[in-house]
Amino acid sequence: MGVEVGGLLGLIILILDVWAIVRIVQSGAETGVKVLWVVVILLLPVLGLILWLLLGAK
Repeated sequence: MGVEVGGLLGLIILILDVWAIVRIVQSGAETGVKVLWVVVILLLPVLGLILWLLLGAK
């Protein structure tokens, strides 16, 4: 059962990360800022998403 829950949690995180990256790319921010946020989310999926929600999303 733990594997199923972990897989579901991983899928949810993946979906949220893709959503955040799409929102970042569509934003009006400078290109460098967009690239930085996308890299942070790709390298640190959970922490990067949380940081973006707290600091980057408007």
